[in-house]
Amino acid sequence: MSKTTGKKQQVRTMFNKIAHRYDFLNHFLSAGIDFVWRKKAIKIIGETDPQMILDVATGTGDLAIEAVKLKPRKIIGIDIAEDMLEFGRTKLKKKGLSDIITLQTGDSENLQFEDHTFDVVMVAFGVRNFENLEKGLSEMHRVLSKEGMLMILEFSKPAKFPVKQLYNFYFRYILPLLGRVISGDSSAYTYLPDSVSAFPAGHEFLTILNEIGFKDIRHKSLTFGIASIYTGIK
Repeated sequence: MSKTTGKKQQVRTMFNKIAHRYDFLNHFLSAGIDFVWRKKAIKIIGETDPQMILDVATGTGDLAIEAVKLKPRKIIGIDIAEDMLEFGRTKLKKKGLSDIITLQTGDSENLQFEDHTFDVVMVAFGVRNFENLEKGLSEMHRVLSKEGMLMILEFSKPAKFPVKQLYNFYFRYILPLLGRVISGDSSAYTYLPDSVSAFPAGHEFLTILNEIGFKDIRHKSLTFGIASIYTGIK
């Protein structure tokens, strides 16, 4: 990340550049495991029978689309990368979901919603991109209704041999190469392993959620620790 440009602006520019190949790369580079992760995440929030759902850093809307099976009244997805949202809107039209899901430009650190608006706020692979993590989490806490649920799906750092070694090799060398060749952008898939490495995963992240004010905080490890689902209640 450049020191002359803020992280938020760089993330916006980077994701706008790869928007045309984002969905394909997500599924290809994860060997389709991302579908399984999202299904598990939505199953967890389904236990609360949410009617109003906010999907922060929605990208092209994959998590929001998966959440439709819960039959909520409304899902709003926000993202700072408008090109990603445009691809998402095209998907919604094809699937006939434009009435239940609305995608709009929005900043996770300055949510344009009233307090206590949503039953669930969810994020998939987005919180590590926040410029100010605590501010983004505080905003999500603010717009949640009382007893509302926060659900965060994010990459982790496997600790056990040989998954740790294989994961690190793939993330450091194979993934950036494939990402660059397929997307035509040299920065996005170099940034990915760096952002995962810098993210305060596991117990450290649970501590932050507790400090923000969430209760009943839980952590579920996925696929040998490659990803994690974090939940908390307001």
